Amino acid sequence: MTLQPQPVDRTLWFETALLPDGWARDVRIGVADGRIVSLEAGVARKAADQGGDLALPGVANIHSHAFQRAMAGLTEARGPSDDDFWTWRALMYRFLDRGGPEEIEAITALAFMEMLEGGFTRVAEFHYLHNDPTGSAYADRAEIAGQIVAAAQATGIALTMLPVFYAHAGFGGQPPSHGQRRFINDLDGFADLVSRCRTLTADLPDAAVGVAPHSLRAVSPEELSAMPALAGDGPIHIHVAEQTKEVEDCLVWSRARPVEWLLANAPVDPRWCLIHSTHVTETEWRGVVERGAVVGLCPITEANLGDGVFPAAEFTRAGGRFGIGTDSNVQIGVAEELRMLEYSQRLALRGRAVMADPQRSTGRALFERALAGGAQATGSASGLSVGASADIVSLDASGLAFAGRSGDALLDSWIFGAPTGSISSVWRAGREIVKNGRHMAREDIEARYRRALATVLG
Repeated sequence: MTLQPQPVDRTLWFETALLPDGWARDVRIGVADGRIVSLEAGVARKAADQGGDLALPGVANIHSHAFQRAMAGLTEARGPSDDDFWTWRALMYRFLDRGGPEEIEAITALAFMEMLEGGFTRVAEFHYLHNDPTGSAYADRAEIAGQIVAAAQATGIALTMLPVFYAHAGFGGQPPSHGQRRFINDLDGFADLVSRCRTLTADLPDAAVGVAPHSLRAVSPEELSAMPALAGDGPIHIHVAEQTKEVEDCLVWSRARPVEWLLANAPVDPRWCLIHSTHVTETEWRGVVERGAVVGLCPITEANLGDGVFPAAEFTRAGGRFGIGTDSNVQIGVAEELRMLEYSQRLALRGRAVMADPQRSTGRALFERALAGGAQATGSASGLSVGASADIVSLDASGLAFAGRSGDALLDSWIFGAPTGSISSVWRAGREIVKNGRHMAREDIEARYRRALATVLG
């Protein structure tokens, strides 16, 4: 399949590739201006071809708080009482006492680089760190947003920017706490921020801009009603029903559960991504399916925080759509998130291969659902097809984990049996930015991250 006429900048060749209609052998992909312009299967490799063993389409990371990457491993000591999301959040707030624009950019670049090395080629950055450490607005409301864009430019990852609206400490418009001072905005300021984000990303290849009302506890009903217009054609993401306390507090406030309230009071449709949705009833998740919204699952973070387990197996069997995200970025990788998702379902249901379907193995079903849901939730396209961005992840299939495997077993072996580091190369918009498992700019990004930590943790 070829778009003609079209000059080709470079060609990539792979022994095996996962295409939209299934597995193919001996695949040559022509790239021009960052997009796939030709695709042939069953052809011999030419001397000028780049490429590798196994090609997969890059996956979108639908939920990231990049600045939290620097906290990984620092919240594992037990406090004087039982620890949960809320004690973790208190530690996160204290972490924000330090760190200006330069440090945030360096930490974000490190997280974005690791996403690319882990198989993510796009990130939806749920960006709510807007103010300086005192809580005062920067002269430029988009000062920190500009650093997020700079980190995307430095690493080459595709960016879906989701500026976050955050105004309250709890349901019913409670005044914000001191720990939330770096997040707080009003509607006029937020509208200006969204506009500035569009300007900042105008020259960033394949960038998208949406909005993210933080949660029902941080946004009033009146403020939430303003979000769709501000989003324009972009996606709308919101945290919802992550913890049982949130459900209990929402019931006290509204006599409805969070997802129940959202479906009854907001124009939820395929533009929306409901992050976590952990504690839902069958009626609620079936309502999400009917609206065509995506549920954003972050299995590693949800396990790290002890949030609970979303009923993903039932949801997907009913036609539900999900994407995967790295959230607090305690660990980063496509295979790792998908493995945790499947294993959490197995533990909850006491069964095996619970996310598989009659046509696809567990690994392929997980991967392709995350691919499609991630594209929808980030306002982007996905897949190795003519016209799509040339976002390609290549696995090193020479490893023992892949010996004797073909077809779906390749994905199963990567997700459930291969060691970390099985990704050999990543092309983003046709440019190889990860080679031999390492990002091309890793040395510089690592050095800047270490300097940032000396300030933030010093």
